[in-house]
Amino acid sequence: MKTLADELFEEFREHSVSEFFRKNAAMLGYTGKVRSLTTVVHEGVTNSLDACEEAGILPEIKVEIKRVDEDPEHLKVAVEDNGPGIPEKYIPSVFGKMLAGTKLHRLLQQRGQQGIGISGAVMFAQITSGKPALVRTSTGDGKIVEMEVSINVDKNEGEVHSRRVMQGKWKGTRIELELKEVTYQRSRYSPFHYLKMTSIANPHAKIIFEEPDGTKTVFERVVKEVPPPPEPMPLYPKGLMADDLLVLCRNSRSRTVGGVLIGELSRMTKQKVEEVERLSGVRMDKKPQELTWEEAERIIKAFKQMKFMAPSASGLRPIGKEHIEKSLKQMYEPEFVAAVTREPKFYRGGIPFVVEVGMAYGGKAGREEGEGERMELLRFANRAPLIFDQGGCVITSALRDIDWGRYGLDPENSPLTIFVNLCSAYVPYTSAGKQSIAEEPEIYEELRFAVMDVAREVRSYLYRKTKQREREQRAGIFEKFLPIIAKKASSLAEEEPPDIKPVLKKVTGIELEGGE
Repeated sequence: MKTLADELFEEFREHSVSEFFRKNAAMLGYTGKVRSLTTVVHEGVTNSLDACEEAGILPEIKVEIKRVDEDPEHLKVAVEDNGPGIPEKYIPSVFGKMLAGTKLHRLLQQRGQQGIGISGAVMFAQITSGKPALVRTSTGDGKIVEMEVSINVDKNEGEVHSRRVMQGKWKGTRIELELKEVTYQRSRYSPFHYLKMTSIANPHAKIIFEEPDGTKTVFERVVKEVPPPPEPMPLYPKGLMADDLLVLCRNSRSRTVGGVLIGELSRMTKQKVEEVERLSGVRMDKKPQELTWEEAERIIKAFKQMKFMAPSASGLRPIGKEHIEKSLKQMYEPEFVAAVTREPKFYRGGIPFVVEVGMAYGGKAGREEGEGERMELLRFANRAPLIFDQGGCVITSALRDIDWGRYGLDPENSPLTIFVNLCSAYVPYTSAGKQSIAEEPEIYEELRFAVMDVAREVRSYLYRKTKQREREQRAGIFEKFLPIIAKKASSLAEEEPPDIKPVLKKVTGIELEGGE
């Protein structure tokens, strides 16, 4: 006889990761008609930039959004790059399989991290228009492969609907996605604003954007140097958990636990391994596969008692002060610009990160609202713009808690654009949509220090500007009355009027045209 539990569990089913995200597309950022469109563009551009940089190629990316028919919410998005291309056998997995890719298993700075970005965009196109993605790619071997790919959500596998091979010299990748229930508009949440921000944080990239009405905008590159590709970083002992250590031991080719520690972790030496053995009581000549959970916990406990050099930040590639300033100058034509790239710091015991801040004052900087100009905040993580979920981001909270009055700035009335970029091998996003960063205490403090560093430079500029204006006002008064006084005095003394220019310069501190 069936029990109630038996009947309830007759509905028990296993689900693939693709099916989960199909039902929870909002977790990937697909909420709202404008945001969904921008998210699709973001995923395509992110993949293109990462591919070009890893291959040492100066990125040239074309983004096209076109109407498919009379329905204004039926659009086609195309993203094309000049990157290294994708070998044919990987195309179905790259675009049709979630949690697959070249990034998730490596500890290094990349825009994408989870292997679900572009496949999520393919799935969104699939569930709104019913159409597969059209992918065209070539590795430069004279063969251009074109495939129609979709996701089999039950199996989390890519399905190829058509395949065509052409001959040609072109190299790169182009993906076309047909979408419904999306809207294009030029707001601060639109693909146009997203690409503008992308251009600022990626001064080595050239981006060409064609809007649905045919308007074409070219965001030119400011620098002609490709950032050196980030290097994978070994794990840091203090950031590990017992399960991490057991996974390393299970997958390592080393013959001893000590060999695993030296080969897989940073800052580990033979002397450190001996110290681990002494503190944990675990033999370091033991076979890695025989390490137990209890022994792994003792080793982790020993790590916490030991002193290590700071973790390596060799896998991080910040933009750099000079390039940030160049980008802000080109985009905003400001009166004043300043930037800083801070030294690497670490959160959660071992994950390195770098904070970069730039500020542009005057010119086209700031955000127009009503009749005034307000501060504009541009947030980035690993050079990728963060447009949505601003209220829940640590960057926003760090800036909100700054006393701007100390720097002579009023957030409600200052033509100021603030650029903030967080670089890390593992950015602690608050969701799979990757639009806001979690409030880690170390990151929060470092953001505040970086912003205050640059704000002090803005304050010095504003102070100099105020003093200059006061000198000019004072000079105007002297310029108006001093010639009259000199003329009268000369007349009384029955002498020729003197040359008063040197006197004016000495009194006012500036060169004047006045004086007879």
